[in-house]
Amino acid sequence: MASDVDSAPLVGRADQLAVLRAALHDEIGPGQTAAVFVTGESGVGKTRLLTEAAARLRDAGAVVLTGSCLDIGDASPLHPVLQALRRFDADLTAGQARTSSAVRGLLRTFAADSGGADSAGALLERVSRGLSLIAEGRPLVLVLDDLQWVDRTTRQLLLYLLAGLGELQLSVLAAVRAESLQGAHPLRRVLTELRRLRSVRVLDLAPLDRTGTDLLAARIVGAPLAPEAADQVWQRSGGNPFVVEELARDLRDGRDGLSDTLREIFLSRVDALPRHAHAAVHAVAAGVEPVEHWLLAEVLGLPEAELIEALREAVAHRLLVGADDGYRLRHRLVAEVLAHELLPAERAGLHRRYAEALTRAPAELHQARLAHHWRLAGEPGRALPAAMAAAREAERLHGFAEAHRHWTAALQLAATPVTGPADAPPEVDRTALLERAAEAAHKSGEHARALSLLAELTGGEPLDPSCAVRIQRARYLAAAGRSAPAEAEYRSVLESVDCTARERAAAAAQLAHLLVLQGRYADAGQRARTALELAASVEGSTTEVVLASSALGFSEAFLEDPDAGLAVVRRALETAERSGGPEDVACAYLHLAELLTGPLNILEEGVVVARRGAERVAELGLGRTYETRLLAIATNGLFRVGQWAEAEKVVAAALRHRPSGADAVELLLARCRLSVGYGDVAASDRDLEAVATMLAGGGAPRHVLPMLILRAGLAMWQGRHDVARQAVQRGLTESRSDDVVLLGTLAWHGLRAEAEAHASRTVAVDETALRRLRDAVDRVAAKSATAAGPVRVIADGFLALCTAELSRLDGRGDPDAWARSAAEWDRRNHPYPAAYSRLRQAEALLARRSRSGAASTLLRQAHEMASSLGAVPLTSEIRTLAGRARVELTGRVQPAGRVPTPRTGGSRSPGAGRSRAVAAGEAAVPPGPDELALLTAREREVLAAVAEGLTNREIGQRLFISERTIGVHVSHIFDKLQVRTRVQASAIHLRNRGE
Repeated sequence: MASDVDSAPLVGRADQLAVLRAALHDEIGPGQTAAVFVTGESGVGKTRLLTEAAARLRDAGAVVLTGSCLDIGDASPLHPVLQALRRFDADLTAGQARTSSAVRGLLRTFAADSGGADSAGALLERVSRGLSLIAEGRPLVLVLDDLQWVDRTTRQLLLYLLAGLGELQLSVLAAVRAESLQGAHPLRRVLTELRRLRSVRVLDLAPLDRTGTDLLAARIVGAPLAPEAADQVWQRSGGNPFVVEELARDLRDGRDGLSDTLREIFLSRVDALPRHAHAAVHAVAAGVEPVEHWLLAEVLGLPEAELIEALREAVAHRLLVGADDGYRLRHRLVAEVLAHELLPAERAGLHRRYAEALTRAPAELHQARLAHHWRLAGEPGRALPAAMAAAREAERLHGFAEAHRHWTAALQLAATPVTGPADAPPEVDRTALLERAAEAAHKSGEHARALSLLAELTGGEPLDPSCAVRIQRARYLAAAGRSAPAEAEYRSVLESVDCTARERAAAAAQLAHLLVLQGRYADAGQRARTALELAASVEGSTTEVVLASSALGFSEAFLEDPDAGLAVVRRALETAERSGGPEDVACAYLHLAELLTGPLNILEEGVVVARRGAERVAELGLGRTYETRLLAIATNGLFRVGQWAEAEKVVAAALRHRPSGADAVELLLARCRLSVGYGDVAASDRDLEAVATMLAGGGAPRHVLPMLILRAGLAMWQGRHDVARQAVQRGLTESRSDDVVLLGTLAWHGLRAEAEAHASRTVAVDETALRRLRDAVDRVAAKSATAAGPVRVIADGFLALCTAELSRLDGRGDPDAWARSAAEWDRRNHPYPAAYSRLRQAEALLARRSRSGAASTLLRQAHEMASSLGAVPLTSEIRTLAGRARVELTGRVQPAGRVPTPRTGGSRSPGAGRSRAVAAGEAAVPPGPDELALLTAREREVLAAVAEGLTNREIGQRLFISERTIGVHVSHIFDKLQVRTRVQASAIHLRNRGE
């Protein structure tokens, strides 16, 4: 039944409609995405605005898909997208058979049983491809109402689509009820982060002003209101369009005696309905909207003619809205009012009738909805199997957050006392429920909840006889950032004679993985070999083999043979992909990306692997956990090569998942590294305090040492050299890591702090601290001498910095030592320490009052590098020295090393990365009209493949060219584009592909 809900005039929203048209249609082009989130209180007119905007966008030539989110907490994954596709298909004409075929093909994609491990990845790819077929080259707009009820899986799909992959011009327009975003609502953090992106806007829809209120009321009544009546409408409505409309219709229709509250308005309207219409409104209020016509007929039990008449009365009284997919209350506030008007037995009876009707229609059965109604009907025994089925359905679609909610609901239902034999729940193994709920919580990133459920499973005992449960607990502890108790659990399993060979193999493999993450590579290699020996005697031990091989390869690459170790890790990834285990694939990607961006210093490939791995594990439903870790690795790699603005984009995207435990620590440290470099003291302090709080129960060296290093770096920029010293000395005391690079970084910061204190003469040099630092430098030199070549190369860079800092303590600084340091970091393509070394080299030359021309050149080079990064504190120090030496920094600069290419946009606020660079002294130069004009057709093909993240070998296989020839093409591309890295080249390709 059609509703006249849209016949109400739209008043006072012309500006908002213009903003929506520009943001979602006029200002974006092919391959670009945009989103506008309309927020506001209930009744403010969000749905009406979306309806009007959708109609105008459709008239402008866009393909518009509209859907609504369900209003229950355990809604099924992807519901609004499925609904939008079905609505669109129903509106297609016979002449649009091709489009209808594309829509139905996409619907079959969602409906297909895809229990395989890579089903989520295939699903996302087919969704993107299917939407492109539906759009047929036109802009596509996805309109979603009531986004406050969106399920996690749909949120992840939206983020995937908004990533802007392919040539599809996609916009999202969504309405969010503002009062629902309170406390820890999952959408609240998402909107906070999205506000910072240039392509995303949040439009706060305010109530109407007095003029708008008077105009709306006058249009509904048909004439201007008398001053007294207009004042009353304004005072009672507060400009809320819904209340204005209700009050104006009361005036128009001559209804008297209404109270001053919405509750009384709604109740009087419902009470005025005929008996059957009254029952229909109550039934829809108790249902899960939209309530289908057949379902309402079953619940009310009315003959068809009487039901139609009842619904017609409810629509005419502006309480219900009818559409092809069912009925809704015109405003959900009606449901909140009516919820208190029914007796408990009446409410339970309504929900029982809903559940019975759904049970009689298996073709339309929705387990989550069925569980909802049986639970509110007071029949937990019948709600339990439906909740369990809904949980399994969510797991099949990799919706682990939804699965966690369903399993938790099942636990609550299983524990609910029964009221009679008919209500008795089926025999359910509570232990199995707890295990499933704990694992779903772990995979959705709720690590504390996972541990709590596991504690309930074991009765709170410190050690459970079950080896499997101890391994499970250790995994959860490690994910929560509590590495010490996790290690103890694994060791207890390995030492237990009661544990099977499979369990000991699992414990050894997991322990090896944990030790790698702690930087204890020798111990990790030993445990990995033990795990592989145990796994050899156990069938079906793919997970253990993958984990152990990854850890062993990492250990060998760091300590012995980089090429051999890297090959082992790559094979582990191939094995994981063949087996399809989500966590196997995730761990293998994690080790490979960490190895490439860390010890091996193959930064470009490491960033590509990390981002590709992040996409892959997101497809497998591990977005909140492993995806965030991989994006943290990518952020760190981008930071080292000087792509700070791009790093900001990556870390902002990862933070939308709201990670917890060790995942959050990794990401906060990555973001803090950027903040310290930018000189954002407040942001750095916030992140460091958050990390310190999370590590209070004991953290791994890979987390504690970077935290202390960042604390020292921040303190030095603030002139708090004593704080920097304390942080470094604590790190030297707590370090148990084999990572000489990490130890070398710590030693450099300590020596720098002492040198800064010596130069400032504000804090005396601590001879005891200095002696410990010299010992640390000696340890780094000794350990790096026996480390693998790539590790030794990076360690040598930090040793060069340490040697140069010591020269500052011994006198005025050695220019030659700083020159060697600058050269070391130039070769490694690390612009930040290279710029810092040039600053100190110039300082040393000026202190000797010699070679002022060379010092001027060095300062200009350092200034260009630092300002290109947006490194405000470093740039400020360079300017201070240049000012004292009367060196002009704006002259032509002789290229030095690898100056990073500035990036535009993509930071934590629109253009923030660029604005920092401009603030630091960089002129904002827009890209040329066609940056790819110098490339040949073949070079453009190669560049497009590079931007996809393919290696030279993979590009050669695609284009049927040898790997060596691809290398030549890549070299020519770099020369023509004047870039030094694949990341920079990819950025230029992506910037120009729409031109």
